Amino acid sequence: MRRARITYDGAFHHVMNRGIEGKDIFMEDELKEKFIKFLVEKSEKAKIRLFAYCIMDNHFHLILENTGDRMGEFMKNLGSHYGMFFRKWEKSKGYVFQGRYKSTLIQDASYLKTAIAYTLRNPIRSKHTSEYDKYKWSSGHFYFSKNMSRIIDTDFVNDLFENKFYLNEQIKSLDSIDLPIVKTKYGEILGTKGFSKTALKKYEKRSENFSREKQRSSDKYFEPIEKIYHEFEKKYQISIDKIDTTTYEGKRLRGDLLVLLKELGGMKYKEIIKLDIFSDIQLNSLGSIYKNSLKSKN
Repeated sequence: MRRARITYDGAFHHVMNRGIEGKDIFMEDELKEKFIKFLVEKSEKAKIRLFAYCIMDNHFHLILENTGDRMGEFMKNLGSHYGMFFRKWEKSKGYVFQGRYKSTLIQDASYLKTAIAYTLRNPIRSKHTSEYDKYKWSSGHFYFSKNMSRIIDTDFVNDLFENKFYLNEQIKSLDSIDLPIVKTKYGEILGTKGFSKTALKKYEKRSENFSREKQRSSDKYFEPIEKIYHEFEKKYQISIDKIDTTTYEGKRLRGDLLVLLKELGGMKYKEIIKLDIFSDIQLNSLGSIYKNSLKSKN
């Protein structure tokens, strides 16, 4: 059998996030389906390589490869777009996720297998199913089967575990074992204490190689879109989906929101145009609206 070519450069991650205060944010099938739709769209756009996912009622898990530091932008877009969809679906305001996603660096192929098995075991642990591949809202049914996936690298995972029996055994072996997490000042690591020192050296060396100019351009912090929405609605005391853009006041508010999305959210015009409040505007008109809104503030 063909074996997976496992190379490690510090790029494998276990990523998760949950609803604010533990709230259910995927409680309906429609919501889980929408999140998967966003997951497909955003991972393809960012060229993020996914190995596993699992969506529970109040949280999600992803196992992915972060190549070229694309994970941050990918997670920002995924969380923001789902957050906006959920607030509109529930007709609510405020935050959807508890905060920034949690990312755990994975040491090597052995720990990668553990992370994948841990992710797939979530619905078994919560009594949703007794078989990992019977749960509809995880990637479990794609491995060692004829089911096709647009986003999961099933060949890699199949090679990693060799066959379904070993994948089953890995999942069962987690019944009484906690994940070996090592905490460092830069975040959590799934692996050994010895590896944590190696990872820290890599991180520090990489940081030293970035020039200040490159840091300003590539590492600029942008606010989550749902946070911008929340603070905008709080400031103006109006729900964004209630803004009447046929009036002068409505157009002014939309212009103010456009500026915030560009300046604080780092969104591009082609992303902004997909938002409901901007859907009746031509893409090439956003630039002039943005400039006029900026002038009115000065």
